[in-house]
Formats: sequence, structure tokens, C-alpha cells
Amino acid sequence: MKTPTINPAFQAIIPPLQPEELVQLEAEILADGCRDPLVTWKGVLVDGHNRMAICQKHGKFFEVVEKSFADELDAMIWIRQHQIGRRNLSDDQRAMNSAGLAELEVQRSKRDRAKAGREAGGDATTEQKANRLAHTSDAKRSEPKVRTPRAEEKAAHSASVSVRQVKRAQSVLKASPVMAAAVVAGSMSLAAAVRETKRAEVVANLEDVGKKEAKAVAGVYDVVVIDPPWPMEKIERDERPNQSAFDYPTMSEEEIGKVAPPVAGDAHVWVWTTHRFLPMAFRLLDKWGLKYVCAFVWHKAGGMQPIGLPQFNCEFSLYARKGSPKFIDTKAFKVCFEAGRGKHSEKPEEFYAVVRRVTAGRRLDMYGRRVIEGFDSWGKEAA
Repeated sequence: MKTPTINPAFQAIIPPLQPEELVQLEAEILADGCRDPLVTWKGVLVDGHNRMAICQKHGKFFEVVEKSFADELDAMIWIRQHQIGRRNLSDDQRAMNSAGLAELEVQRSKRDRAKAGREAGGDATTEQKANRLAHTSDAKRSEPKVRTPRAEEKAAHSASVSVRQVKRAQSVLKASPVMAAAVVAGSMSLAAAVRETKRAEVVANLEDVGKKEAKAVAGVYDVVVIDPPWPMEKIERDERPNQSAFDYPTMSEEEIGKVAPPVAGDAHVWVWTTHRFLPMAFRLLDKWGLKYVCAFVWHKAGGMQPIGLPQFNCEFSLYARKGSPKFIDTKAFKVCFEAGRGKHSEKPEEFYAVVRRVTAGRRLDMYGRRVIEGFDSWGKEAA
């Protein structure tokens, strides 16, 4: 008996057994032999890859049954359909298998329509073909319209999963065959694969060299962090009686408002502020046409404490947006965080590290006091 050959394309669409399942299958074959025959098409294995490997390992006999298919496409459809009934598959694996089956069914429909067209046309003249087409169109118009289930609907029904799951699986299969294979193997959930493909799509769009160059020419950014020089004065202290103004320039609300952040059509914006200037910060967001979403809170170790009031041991960074920007990662992404204090008015690196992780595209640090990795800096003190 000639040993069946392996077609990698066939084997790749078969969900692999988990280690414990392989152990169980091997034990069964050693105890009772290979009870189910292998299935081949033109000598190529279409079912029984694990059984054949185990039998060859232990020198066990196996039977082979030959099936007939029109072509490789029909063989792959049979493999997909045969896998749907496996009880050991998760819903995610079934959905991904159904997505692959739906794609193959669409290919088969196109093939069959093309074949029917060729057979109907034959050696007919152009006039004869036109008459046939007109006759067919008239016949179709006279028939009652019956909705034909789409390929993904049929595949979902056969696998007992929702159409929504199959469509999600289709999106992963189209975007990343590698992640689709991971779902089929059971090493990644469908939800995680969908998240990762969407994230990759957002990053690719924002990091596209041509688009970034266009934004650079236009002078706009996808991410802007603003630390305005609020119009505040230092409290005079006995030890420094001659210093009542800040060491860096300040601006009035009107002056700050005139310098609108250079944002792209879809942009993330963070505006740093303190308790005192919260109302002013909200007014600026409105003036700049930005939609407030939430407030990030920096919990500091200590802070100023006005007489008769609590200690102000936190600062705020108001998050707003223009358009519909997307975050590329929301794991461990919290609005409240702790970080040490740096130089006067300097914002923590921990904050910028989070912004770099959850966003992509061109980034700007406005009124910067130092150079920030991953950001263009705009400010007198950034060097």
C-alpha cells in the first residue's frame, strides 16, 4: 500500500488536536488499532493526519478509502465540512472554520457560474447569446423573489454558531491569516484576534509614511498633549522676597485660547490643568472645538495646601478629542495613576509612556519643558 501524501494546504485548514487529545488518540490506537480508515483523494490525504502519524510511529496498520472530488477546491470544502462536526472544537474554532468554508463556497459558486456560462454560450453567435440572455432575464423577472441564504449564513447554521461570529472570523481571516491560524489552533481567542487586527489596521493607517508626510506639510498631529502656561503667580515667601513671578512666561486665558492645537481630522488631545484652572481648561476645549471625554488624575506625593483647605496632591489632564480617533491598546489603561514629582511644572514620564503605548501617528507636546521621546516639542524650554 502506497503511503498517502500530505498537501500542506489541506493540513493547514484542519484544527490541530490539543496535547491531551493526541495522547488519548494514541492510547486508543495502541489498544484497539486504527478503527477509522484514512480518506484520500488521488492519493493525497484529506482526513486522518493525526491517525496516520501515530500509526507510522508505532508501525500500526491503517486502511485507506479513496474519495472522488471535481478538483482541489471541492476537496477543501469537504475537509471544512467534515471538521465542523468535531465535538472538541470551541465556538471560536467553529466560527473560524465556518468563515473559511464560506470563502470556499463563494469561490465554488463563481467557478460553477463561469462553467455554466461557457457551456450555455458554446459556439453560439452574438445574436443567439443576446436572445438567450434576454429570455433568461424575462424568466427571472417572472419568478417570485426568494432570498438565498448567504454563504456565511449557511456555514454558521451548519456549525451552530452565530452569523456575527462568522463575520468576525471572516474579518480576521482576511486581515491576518497568521492570527486566523492561531484561532484555529486554539492558541488565541476570536475576540483577541479581532482586537489585534483592528489595532494593526489603525496603526498601519496612522503610521503610513505618505499620510504622515502629508500631515507634516499641513502641520497637524494625531496626538497633542498641552501643558498651558496658566496665568498664575507665585506666593511671595520670606526666604525669596524678590521673586513673586514664575521662572517661565505665563499667558492669559485669551492668549492661550488664540493658540489652537494643530490637530488632524481625528485626534487625541490631553490638556494639563490644576484645580484652580479646571473651569478655564473646559472653556478652552469648547473654544478649540474639542469634545471632552474624561479626566486623567495624577496622584502625587504631596502638594500645596492653602490655608483652611485640603492638600492639593493631584493634577488633571483633561482628555478630549476631535473626530473619532482610535486607541490602539486599552489594557491597563486607567484614568488615575501615581508618579513621582520632577522639576517645577514638569509632567511625569509615566504619563507620556502610556500615551505612546495607546496611540499612534504624529504626536506633539505643546508648551514643552523638555524633549519627550516619540513627540515633537513646541515650547521655549524644550531642548
